[in-house]
Amino acid sequence: MAPVASNGFILIVDDNSTNLSVLTEALSGAGLDFRVAMNGESALALVERHRPELILLDVQMPGIDGFETCRRLKANPATQAIPVIFTTALADRDSKAQGFSLGAVDYIPKPFDQTEVLARLRVHLQLKQLTESLEEQVRERTAALQKAQVQLVQQEKLSSLGEMVAGIAHEINNPINFIASNMQPLQEYIAAITEILHLYQQEYPSPSPKLLAAIKELDLEFALGDITKILNSFRLGTERIKTISTSLRTFSRSDSETQVLADLHEGLDSTLLILQHRLKGKGHSPCIEILKVYGALPPVLCYPGQMNQVFMNLLANAIDALEEAALQGKWTNQTPQIRITTEAKADQRVAITIADNGIGISESILQRLFEPLFTTKPVGKGTGLGLAIAHQIIVEKHNGTLSVNSQIGQGAEFVIELPVIGLPQC
Repeated sequence: MAPVASNGFILIVDDNSTNLSVLTEALSGAGLDFRVAMNGESALALVERHRPELILLDVQMPGIDGFETCRRLKANPATQAIPVIFTTALADRDSKAQGFSLGAVDYIPKPFDQTEVLARLRVHLQLKQLTESLEEQVRERTAALQKAQVQLVQQEKLSSLGEMVAGIAHEINNPINFIASNMQPLQEYIAAITEILHLYQQEYPSPSPKLLAAIKELDLEFALGDITKILNSFRLGTERIKTISTSLRTFSRSDSETQVLADLHEGLDSTLLILQHRLKGKGHSPCIEILKVYGALPPVLCYPGQMNQVFMNLLANAIDALEEAALQGKWTNQTPQIRITTEAKADQRVAITIADNGIGISESILQRLFEPLFTTKPVGKGTGLGLAIAHQIIVEKHNGTLSVNSQIGQGAEFVIELPVIGLPQC
């Protein structure tokens, strides 16, 4: 059988010169690279510096024996995957059971038979290579599945959210238009009735005791003045609802198969309006201040609905961070803020920065922030797909970048950069 190709080496750990001579001769004759350690301590130190493909480990050695050496190797995440084959004269069942329980893959009895040693080495080297190849395939397939899952979830979320918001906007629009269209004639009727009442007061300055009592109980003059104020409030409320309805339609705009020119400020403002209820103070959380530093942005060729979904995710996460900071008592002497900055850059790109002054993000979490299914939120509070979807939308759909800067206790800053001209259309 031909030797197994390997870029690494086999580590032989044995304190007996005769055993070492037999093993090194066998491995040299088979064209296998190897290194030698005379005891467990030396072996562990060598493995820390250079990772062998496989370890031939003697059980009975001075200092720490083979069992303890194997236990330490398997306890270290960096070395636990290295196959260990025990070499020993101990042939009793308990010794073998102990070795396998510690994670050894095989036992080679002494005295050595070179043919048997080489056969076992080749088998385990091939198994290791096959295992690594399989693990790589699993990683690739898992990454592909996660990417497909993110795409499916993103499409479903965007479709469902768009349909829901568009439906709400439509349902709001009909009754509010009815109210708005009848507001003016109602105000005219009330003004005319008020005028007639004043004429009655002039024509009949001395009403009957019963009518006088009713006028006094109602406080007629106050009621007539208050009706006008109530109508003005109705008008302001109606205009506010119409603005919300317009923002909902803007936010939910359906994306076609091609990119369109869009005003990103319009998308940001509509998203903020939808999140308005979360910006108000409640309980332990004070009101969140929104600072908008908008530059002069040109229209950007993009998928507006998808961009609004990114804005929604980043702003909602910023609000979550500020609410978490409130639980930690951060807002005693500070005001929670979200700062949105936009600017046109010199290289035909635009930048949108969404920053908060919340709890910040640790370095270990920053490294995994855009991984699908990774979340730091409690069970039921987050899917771990929001930022992964946002990253995919910006990078893959719009040829842009999405980066994050943060320090614990100093808040977080997400920066979106997009090309103005978008992606080439197919």
